[in-house]
This record gives sequence, structure tokens and C-alpha cells, in this order.
Amino acid sequence: MRLSPGARERLTIFWMLFPTFLVIVGFYIYPTLYNLELSFTDITLLKLRKGGDWVGLANYWEFLRSSSFFDIALNTVFWLTAVSVTCRMILGLLFALLLNASFLKRMKLSTLARLILLVPWATPPVVAVIAWRWMFDPTHGAINSWLLSTGLISDPIAFVSNLSTVWPAINTIIVWNTTPLVAISLLAALQTVPQELNEAASIDGATKFQEFRFITLPYLIPTLSVLTLMSVIWTFNNFVYVWLATGAGPGTFTNVLATEVYLKAFVDLRIGYSAAIGVTMAIVMALFGALYFRLFGVGDMQEKVG
Repeated sequence: MRLSPGARERLTIFWMLFPTFLVIVGFYIYPTLYNLELSFTDITLLKLRKGGDWVGLANYWEFLRSSSFFDIALNTVFWLTAVSVTCRMILGLLFALLLNASFLKRMKLSTLARLILLVPWATPPVVAVIAWRWMFDPTHGAINSWLLSTGLISDPIAFVSNLSTVWPAINTIIVWNTTPLVAISLLAALQTVPQELNEAASIDGATKFQEFRFITLPYLIPTLSVLTLMSVIWTFNNFVYVWLATGAGPGTFTNVLATEVYLKAFVDLRIGYSAAIGVTMAIVMALFGALYFRLFGVGDMQEKVG
């Protein structure tokens, strides 16, 4: 059968994309479906070869009714995600504006300032947590030594084991390690703002704040939108910072969904229950992403800027 030129072109495109499709199915879709299947069983690490029995939605129901569900959800949504992402976005914007300031260019310090800012981001999370844990140490830590020497405190503070300071300590580590990415991304967006608009606004008598509010900020909103979404998803699912900093402690005070998945799977050995928590996290983030783009769609924002 002789194919038309258009059909041959579509067939060629299909075969070119088919290997990528197989990679997506094998690397993403299959593990997702397998995890979903596990969440409907009572499989444990001790019964991996035998397999688990089908329990339906029992794992989900048990998790949602557990006494620790509210505390874990609050820790994940508010302390881990909302607080750290908000701080990251605000500080990232301030650093981007500072790095884009004309006085740094006049003093020829722009490159040096950007390199210094990149140091925290270039530090692996494991190293960052270890370094900050040492600085937070009540006996030998640099922070306690400085606070004691200045007279701000009379007794050392155990930052990562004190209930009133443990979450600020965790968020300090996260914000320090991740803010540079936000700052550099926003700095790149600042380079796209037409300078003639600011010059025209200045001639018309606009203040610096008005220039930022009505000219600069609209150009940053699409980048801020994407950064916020990606930061929320990444932080909501993050395991490293909380586990390495506190091990979900003191006790289970800083336990979040990601650490709960680990504890149920490798401490309690309940793979099916752990999978149910993981699926719940994925559903929450999928709903959040859909709602976020519905309310703050990047495409709509770019049209408004344009």
C-alpha cells in the first residue's frame, strides 16, 4: 500500500518518538501503577516473595483515621512546605534585586556576588545538613558560641532537639541550601525587563517602588509562578532535610509524610501501608498542581505581560 507524503511523515515521527514513549512507560508509568497496586494490599517486607493479600482501601482509611495524621499533615503542609517556600521566594526575590542593582555593576562586584550566592546551592544537601547541625550544636556549635559571647542567651540552645526551635532550624537549612536557585532564576527574568520602560516611568515621576510594582513585577510573575509550583512539589515530597536533621524527632514531633513513608516501609515493614501514603501524596500534589495552574496559569500571565 502506497502511503501519502503526509502519512509517511506522521509514521516517521511516530517511530522517532516511540523509544521515548517506551522509556516514559518503563521509567515512570509502570512504577507508578505498581506502587498503586501495592497500596491496595497488606504486603510487608517479610512477605515480598509471597505477595500480599488484597485489602482494598483499608490502608488509606487507616492512615486517614490514624491519631498522627493531623500532626503529620500540619508538619508537611505548613512547617515544611508553606513556611520554607514563602521564605525562599521572598529572599530569592530580594537577592535577585540586589544582584541586579546598578551599584554592584559600578563596583564590578556582580560576578563575585553571584559566585558567593551559588556556594549554598552547590553544597550537597547531606553536607549542608551536617554543617548546620554542627553549627547548631549546643556544646561546640558556632551559633551558640556567638550568642553566648554577645550575651543574647545565658544557656546554650539545643536547636534541633528543642520543640520551640527545631522547625525554625530545619527551615533555616532548607532556605539556605535552596534559595540561590530561586535568586538566579529571578535574576535571569530581571534581564528581560525592558530598561526603556523604567526610564520612561522615571521621567514621568514614578518612584522606585512604583517602577517595581507596575513594570518589573509583571515580568517576574511567570517565573515566580513556575518556581513556586516546583518548590512546593519538591519540598512537599522532600525526605532528606528532616530525616538527616532530626530523624523525624524529637520523638515524632517533626515527622512529615516523606519520613512517615520511610518509617512505615523500613521500620514497621508495612510496604502496602507505606505505598498508600505515597499515593496519597501524589494525589495531593496532582490536585494542587491542577488547581494552581487553573488559578495562576503561566500562559495567562505571559499574555497579560505581553
